[in-house]
Amino acid sequence: MNTNKRLPSLKSLRAFQVAGRHLSFKLAAEELFLTASAVSHQVKKLEEFLGMELFERKTRALEFTNPGKKYFEFLDEMFARLESETHQMRAEYGRKVIRLCVPPFFASQLLLPKLSEFKSLMPDTDIQVTTQPSMMKIHPADADLSILLGLGDWPGLETVPLFARRIMTACSPELKKKFGFSKFSDLDGRTLIVHENRPRSWENWAKALNIPPPKPGKVYRFDSMAAVVQAAVEGHGVALVSWPLSESKFKSGALVRALGDEVVTGEKFYVAHRAEEQERANVARLIEWIVQEFQSDE
Repeated sequence: MNTNKRLPSLKSLRAFQVAGRHLSFKLAAEELFLTASAVSHQVKKLEEFLGMELFERKTRALEFTNPGKKYFEFLDEMFARLESETHQMRAEYGRKVIRLCVPPFFASQLLLPKLSEFKSLMPDTDIQVTTQPSMMKIHPADADLSILLGLGDWPGLETVPLFARRIMTACSPELKKKFGFSKFSDLDGRTLIVHENRPRSWENWAKALNIPPPKPGKVYRFDSMAAVVQAAVEGHGVALVSWPLSESKFKSGALVRALGDEVVTGEKFYVAHRAEEQERANVARLIEWIVQEFQSDE
């Protein structure tokens, strides 16, 4: 135990608190924008400082030890109070700032083209837009609002559904003309484009349609939806693209439907926030604007 310092580092405390909330170093790393090993290292430093283990490290998950559970409950409450007091201080004395975290493709295709409209509604409020890896299933601790993708199950958050995520096969008009795609088996032997974060997307798409998975001649893999869509636009292969996020590409003629299929994934995009954030008038107004602009019953 370290007897020279009375308190552990804030970085170690935060790493433990977030890891404890998820019971996962990997998910904590995504929220904190660190690597899983960095989070694990910070927690280990805290355990060494305290002279006790806080987690039991299982093969695929973490479990609290008895002192770990007790310390987590204390820290979780303290961080919640710290965040709340910080937000209140900023709202009362600081320039109004809203921190909005969104998936990158949502930001580029839907939000940014409309941001000037909101700016004119709230000229005295600064909007800080950040992006998070495209799966975007976690509300960052330093965000006021997030656009999340999932099934709506986020304990401790208020959420409003915006629209369902649907996927469809798409390609450039030139590729469609060249190969004349008309039936699912026409994809066999062709180049398929895959999103690295959804490596089984083609298998899941085929399962939803009750057809055999396509047998590609070649596969291109990209780590962002923007790159997936752009590769399809440039005629490199057939991609599974999200609707309505890719709607503008179809309207412009850059993309066409390869086969006319459409699969509802079950996931939806949500606007999410902690309950206390809606007490801030400017945040409530932004929530209202996002819902007004992007909510769809389809």
